[in-house]
This record gives sequence, structure tokens and C-alpha cells, in this order.
Amino acid sequence: MAASAHVDFAITQPGVFFSPSSSSSSKFHKPFSSSSTFALIPNNCTFSLHSNRTLLHSGYRKLSLPKTRNFPVVGSAKAEPELLKVMISGAPASGKGTQCELITKKYDLVHIAAGDLLRAEVAAGSENGKRAKEYMEKGQLVPDEIVVEMVKDRLLQPDSLENGWLLDGYPRSSSQAAALQEFGFQPDIFILLEVPEEVLVERVVRRRLDPVTGKIYHLKYSPPETEEIAARLTQRFDDTEEKVKLRLQTHHKNVEAVLSTYEAITIKVNGNVSKEDVFAQIDTALTKLLEQK
Repeated sequence: MAASAHVDFAITQPGVFFSPSSSSSSKFHKPFSSSSTFALIPNNCTFSLHSNRTLLHSGYRKLSLPKTRNFPVVGSAKAEPELLKVMISGAPASGKGTQCELITKKYDLVHIAAGDLLRAEVAAGSENGKRAKEYMEKGQLVPDEIVVEMVKDRLLQPDSLENGWLLDGYPRSSSQAAALQEFGFQPDIFILLEVPEEVLVERVVRRRLDPVTGKIYHLKYSPPETEEIAARLTQRFDDTEEKVKLRLQTHHKNVEAVLSTYEAITIKVNGNVSKEDVFAQIDTALTKLLEQK
């Protein structure tokens, strides 16, 4: 008799587990009891039992558990990692790009932006890319069904399935959201960055691009390091107050349409603070979400 024993069962067929008997030369020693009820366990799992009084035998025979004693059972099976599926939306100059970088860096999510995906598909000459290019060359909007197909294909790539994903600025309409749902893609959380319109306008109209390095500057918040850089900075043609207000109107309409689909999982984040404070709000929400999974 042993004062205590640790038991690992060997599973030889689905639903049945065995312990060694004296006729086997197995190096493992397993306990059994003759006054017992038969127990079934799932296939491909390992279990551990702890008992105060067990009889050790070697070799394989069917294992039964005593009727009169309750054994604490701890099952250990390979658990799938919990994956995050995140959507984020924000107006132009809301800081969405910065937050996407911070989110993907900490949570190792696959960052998927529909605009980047569209350009990559066109450059790669894929079937969807060729179809999209026909519309783009005519100055027309690429139809929803083409973009949705691209997004769907990207979400089904191995890295997205294994790591989780961050869908940036998409969907932008209720029809796009409905299409994603039909394909079975449902986010865990929809993050909406909120920044007052007057702040967004100031961020945009004073934004500048360095054509040499591609770096984005802001004349107030992130000015160029030297006079030489300042002299060569350019402004995007649509970074004017009039045009940015039109873009904001479009953004607000898009958000309203999408929120009806994701209202139950939407969190609104104050984007009118430092990027560190914005990320702290997002990080808290994502951490809590993982704890609940």
C-alpha cells in the first residue's frame, strides 16, 4: 500500500482507459481498485488522480474507480490559445494608425487594413486585384463584393487564424458588416476612437509630408527637426479644412451604419489625449476581454 500516488492513464482506444496489470513488463505503475464503477474519459486526454490509499500494479488491465471514494481528478489537455478578433474605427487624424501599431505589437495580431490590402492585391495581380484595378482605372469605387472577398481571403490565411486579427477601418457600411457576418467573421470587440471635430481639423490641415523619407510631420505637435526638412515638406491635396470636413461627414455616416451591427461589443475611447493614454484605455479593454475568454 502507498500513502499517496500520482496516476497518469494510458488511453488505448476512445472512451476507455487502462492501468497496467502484473502480466505486463511496462515500466509504469498504475493503481486500481476491485470494488468500483467503470469510468469513461474522452479520447486524446491525459488525467491525473490523487488518492490517499491506492494499490499499485504493473501491466495493463481495465481500470475502475472505487464507488466509496471520491478522487479529485485533474484533466490536462492541450488548450487552444485564446485569440483576439478586433475591429477599430476612427476618423482621419484620430490616431488610429498609431494605435494599430501599439495593439499589434503587444498582442501579436495580424493587422489588416482594407486600403492596404486592395493596393497589395492590385500590385500582386491576383484575380480580385485585376477586377479591382478595372474600377480604379476608371476612377470608380471598387464594389463591396470585391473588397469583402479580399478581406475574407486575408482573414482565412494561417497567420490570421493562428494569431487573431485587427481589422482596421473596415467594415465601413452595414452591407459590408452583413457580408462579413455571412462569412462567419464576428469580432470580439469594436473599438471606436472619438476625437472632437475641431481637433481633427487642426490635426489634418497642419499635417505635412516629407517626400524624401515619407515621414509625416505636424507643424504644431511634431514639427520637422531641421530647416532643411521643413523647406521640402508638402501638403496632401485633400488636407484642407473644406475637404477634411467632407471626409469627416462620410466617416460619421459610415460609423453610424456599422454601429447598428456591433453596438453590443462597441467601446468608445477618448482619442483626445496622449497616444499612451489612448492605448491604456484600449489595453485595459483587451486585457479584460482575454480574462473573460
